[in-house]
Amino acid sequence: MRAPFEQRLHERLNAAHAAGRWRAPRTLEGAQSPDQVIDGRRVLAFCSNDYLGLAADPRVAAAARAALDHYGVGAGAAHLVNGHTRAHAELEADLAEFTGRERALLFSTGYMANLGVLQALLGRHDTVVEDRLNHASLLDASRLAGCRTRRYRHGDPEHATALLEASGPQHSRLIVTDGVFSMDGDLAPLPALAVAAQRHGAWLMVDDAHGLGVLGERGGGSCEHFRLSAAEVPVLMGTLGKAFGTAGAFVAGSRMLIETLTQFSRTYIYTTAMPAAIAAATRESLAIAGRESWRRDRLQSLIDHLRRGLTQLGLAHPGSVTPIQPVILGASGLATAMAEALLERGLLVPAIRPPTVPEGTARLRITLSAAHTEAQVDRLLETIDRLLPQVRRACPQAV
Repeated sequence: MRAPFEQRLHERLNAAHAAGRWRAPRTLEGAQSPDQVIDGRRVLAFCSNDYLGLAADPRVAAAARAALDHYGVGAGAAHLVNGHTRAHAELEADLAEFTGRERALLFSTGYMANLGVLQALLGRHDTVVEDRLNHASLLDASRLAGCRTRRYRHGDPEHATALLEASGPQHSRLIVTDGVFSMDGDLAPLPALAVAAQRHGAWLMVDDAHGLGVLGERGGGSCEHFRLSAAEVPVLMGTLGKAFGTAGAFVAGSRMLIETLTQFSRTYIYTTAMPAAIAAATRESLAIAGRESWRRDRLQSLIDHLRRGLTQLGLAHPGSVTPIQPVILGASGLATAMAEALLERGLLVPAIRPPTVPEGTARLRITLSAAHTEAQVDRLLETIDRLLPQVRRACPQAV
């Protein structure tokens, strides 16, 4: 007989499995690339966030190796003890220049950056106004900050404005949004949110994890795409493990913002710094992303090609202009079955199901990289076209 706690876990696991929401990691052999070996099987992957194809770039790897010889592996301590190396300081300076901000501050992960920002900036009488489809790290950050939280309808700046007006000006207010939403690939209405924030004396924070490196002529992300200044978006968070192909995250903004985070952000103060080799590798990938604009051009061409193909197949998709291209199938069972059928044909496309996305919107989440080719995209489209009717017939209860 199981103990009560163990029985509860057993029931939760069984329920997740029965609902078609079971998750398990896969094991990748070798470097990140479209052609991969996963769990011993060769596949063509359409699921990586390596948008510019830099994760396995030999120049980035060489920068990391050189830094390993100089700094060793571990940072050894938090930034504020003695874990902050010259490589970290130089990367922060590069990120500040890249984003057009006065300063930047490194965090070990994007999750920690978001938690650290909201915890440091807001108290229990302050208010966060945030998009209801924000990334889980932002939703968790507002809860853990202990502040008042108001969620507006997805992509609805008028609703956000109404919530701002209702919150009152006597305490600090922060509008928080993804720049590019990770499940639909759509862009936040940043210009309208920036106007609302300035009109009501609030700040706007943008998590641009999926926009930086991809959007804008220089890869400056959502803010560059919409031509928004640092004054209009005072708090910018970006991750380094997506378009830049390394790991970690940063927050960029004014000197006062960064000093505030340095003094009061618990997820910055109380954790070991990222390895200096990662910082050095990121400096190289940031430089490559800036000067090799052909990577963004190729990526956009592939995005357009895939979108046209999905439309020709009559498949529902949000029409994203970013590398995130979901195919909405509705039922979790259908999405799972379709992902498994694609995998059997050597194509790795994950099924995304509730609670990650709302009920009834389970999907295949296709992501593209500049390392893909048109021929590989065509193979994906042709295989989906051939398999989807078969999978629908095989599991009609999931349609």
